[in-house]
Amino acid sequence: MAGADTPSPLIDSRADLIEAMARGCKPEAEWRIGTEHEKHVFHTNPLRPVAYDGPNGIRALLDGIEKETGWHPFYDGENPIGLRNHETVGGISLEPGGQFELSGSPQADLHGTAAELAQHMQVSKKVAAPLDIHFLGLGVTPIWSVADIPAMPKSRYGIMAPYMDKVGTLGTSMMFRSATVQSNLDFSSEADMVKKLRVALALQPVATALFANSPFVDGKDSGYLSFRSHIWLNTDNDRTGMLPFAFDEGFGFEQYADYALDVPMYFVIRDKQYINVAGESFRDFLNGQLPQLHGEKPTIKDWEDHLSTIFPEVRLKQFLEMRGADMGDEKSVVALSAFWTGLLYDEVSLEAAYELIEPWDQNERERLRREVPRLGLQTPHDRSTLYDAAAQAVGIAEAGLVRRNRLNGEGKDETVHLAPLEAIIHHACSPADKWLEKFRGEWNGDLTRIFREAEL
Repeated sequence: MAGADTPSPLIDSRADLIEAMARGCKPEAEWRIGTEHEKHVFHTNPLRPVAYDGPNGIRALLDGIEKETGWHPFYDGENPIGLRNHETVGGISLEPGGQFELSGSPQADLHGTAAELAQHMQVSKKVAAPLDIHFLGLGVTPIWSVADIPAMPKSRYGIMAPYMDKVGTLGTSMMFRSATVQSNLDFSSEADMVKKLRVALALQPVATALFANSPFVDGKDSGYLSFRSHIWLNTDNDRTGMLPFAFDEGFGFEQYADYALDVPMYFVIRDKQYINVAGESFRDFLNGQLPQLHGEKPTIKDWEDHLSTIFPEVRLKQFLEMRGADMGDEKSVVALSAFWTGLLYDEVSLEAAYELIEPWDQNERERLRREVPRLGLQTPHDRSTLYDAAAQAVGIAEAGLVRRNRLNGEGKDETVHLAPLEAIIHHACSPADKWLEKFRGEWNGDLTRIFREAEL
């Protein structure tokens, strides 16, 4: 692949589009676990969102973490918008509303994921405390509207936000007031990718139900357990959803590339500047017919950038990205990767998971996706509720982690990181259910209480 200062080669053929994903294939010994999470940021005195500029703003937070870690800033124009860890892969970036994201380095096991997260939170809170910046572990900001939240100075978001308003009703809510956890996992071959993608897509509503943690919006009960997941149903149907074609016979990298070609573009980057091509066709770009860059043809990097602007429930790049979970507390961040690692990184568990979801047809998968944001684990399913499938999935994941037998310094295997899910299954109660009980009871409708209790 081209280095940072090396021009990306032009796309020569359809094979280049496929290769951009297929080169992710790697032997099992090289499989890693990548975990990304987004945290809302807020001030307490008074209670309000955090702006980018100012002595106590997001930029000051980035500057402080840079000094603490030695990580290198990257910029949009003159504004630092994140930090890169050059020793490994990963870093910190900003979402549109200041959500503070850690893209974790690829880890060999979940113990490494947990240690990396703990270190990140320790440093972040140390730097944030004098700035009266705090971190909130919820899927959606509970009291602030989109208009209340200061925008970060990132050019791509200036292109995306107006387009979002044209193609959906809640796209800017996704951008400015939602936060997720994402687990990124590898595959060994095209066939392995297909099997894992199908399992992950079908079980994504199960993950949404288990990790539901956004029942409030605009200062009230939203009527949903995962309002964040509901937001994605109303964002941009061209680039979101359950990818029903992934279950077609013959599906593989080529079919995903065909899908991606038909997703409207957002932008093209030239000389570190974002060119607005929102709504244009990558197929036209391949033919040198992009109106904004007439006669110019795309590079491999342009295609990779485009793939990163597609937001299905599971995204395929050079690995699989599981995108269905709300942000929660620190343990739940690691628990998401524990869930998917146990399901997908053990051959016996992967087969058991495939057998679990095989009877679900497209209509059932789509119905679960629509109803889970509101009903969670109590969504009707297979003459019972989705709770039963969730309990089975957690059990399959636990067995997979036992077979992996990756031990920490105390001799404990990776199943210790499933503890939050085991509690949810035991009590049949998601984080959102617990918040609603408090809101209707001891909080007496005072949602400011959640900023103390859900603070990371």
